[in-house]
Amino acid sequence: MGTREAGVSASPDFESFGRAIYTLIAELYPICRSITGDGIRQTLRSLEPYIPLTLHEVPSGTRVFDWTVPREWNIRDAWVKNSRGERVIDFRESNLHVVNYSVPIHRKMSLEELRPHLFTLPDHPDWIPYRTSYYKESWGFCLSHRRFLHLGEGEYDVCIDASLKDGHLTYGEYYVAGETIDEVLVSAHACHPSLANEALSGIAIAAFLARHLSTTRNRYSYRFIFIPATIGSITWLCLNEDNLFRVKHGLVLTSGGDTGALAYKRSRQGNAEIDRVVAYVLNRRAPDAQVTDFSPYGYDERQFCSPGFNLPVGRLCRKVHGTYPEYHTSADNLDFVAPESLADTMRTCLEIFSTLEKNRTYVNVNPRCEPQLSKRGLYRTIGGQHSGAELNEMAVLWVLNFSDGAHTLLDIAEKSGIDFDQVHRAACALRQCGLLEERAQA
Repeated sequence: MGTREAGVSASPDFESFGRAIYTLIAELYPICRSITGDGIRQTLRSLEPYIPLTLHEVPSGTRVFDWTVPREWNIRDAWVKNSRGERVIDFRESNLHVVNYSVPIHRKMSLEELRPHLFTLPDHPDWIPYRTSYYKESWGFCLSHRRFLHLGEGEYDVCIDASLKDGHLTYGEYYVAGETIDEVLVSAHACHPSLANEALSGIAIAAFLARHLSTTRNRYSYRFIFIPATIGSITWLCLNEDNLFRVKHGLVLTSGGDTGALAYKRSRQGNAEIDRVVAYVLNRRAPDAQVTDFSPYGYDERQFCSPGFNLPVGRLCRKVHGTYPEYHTSADNLDFVAPESLADTMRTCLEIFSTLEKNRTYVNVNPRCEPQLSKRGLYRTIGGQHSGAELNEMAVLWVLNFSDGAHTLLDIAEKSGIDFDQVHRAACALRQCGLLEERAQA
């Protein structure tokens, strides 16, 4: 993996990253995933050329808090054939055609009997909806409304060649050890079928973030988990409850490839360090970004932030679920994601992690009046306000004044309006000449 460079702020080629992330999404796109089964295993094994994932298998029937790990679902084929034997609905054309987790069925029925089991989108007649039946035994088919309107009366051969039986829930985990055991948790869904943005962008971006961070020297450790929705995070939390004290920051990644503005949902804590860092980064690099307060609805942040845990985990995405018509439809395809957006989301994540890594608390060891900078060799390194390579005089003065053990570098950047990296550069110079000491984290 090469030499580990200091910090996560090394400058990768994001244009190349965007193309590579898109290529991985395209590779994963055809796989029929669900909350259990071979589809999620195939997806996780497809990540192994990028990161050496550890796969965990949790048996069906395992109690995880108030839930039970469900039975394993696998599907081989499915169709609805007309009286001429033609497949008018064909799982082989799109895995969205079958209601995910449908129980097996094979029998003849009339259109009247079949109709309650068919789901369409009349407002978007050429799109196939995505529907699930995870926790109730049912079955169904999804199809375009235009195709539905062409179904004639008569007898249909209906088959869902699937199995629903005791097995396992599978999730993947990858750990990047840092200088401390304090962790940044990154979570992505690995259960949805062919939904390129809402599902696969999070998986692919997380995989490339993990691979990049494995080549850098980091203060924090980073834990990446690839889990099925809801039951996956509940299961992971139950199995790892004794080690959750290590989680200091966290992000749920989803919908990172569309062309919408970035959006962040704060953790339940509301003002956790991750919340402030993400808001700061987005305000600096994406002024059109949206930052919203926590609500107990959405993705797995609602499990990580449940009151019994209240972990500092927010959600980062672009277009927010349920607010764009392509969500949970066949229109969330490979044309809906853009390599440029994928690259921008990854760049944003790395900037967030870089800020977390650098955000320290210092104490001015010479707090009585301003110290003389010239005799410490600092004066000649101080330049104008806009030079990236030189020290910013105002940043030096702000860091000296507010390094009282109570303010972090992010506090100082927010108060002063000076770019965080310039504040960090000033702190490093002041520490090197003995004017600052780092205060250990509580």
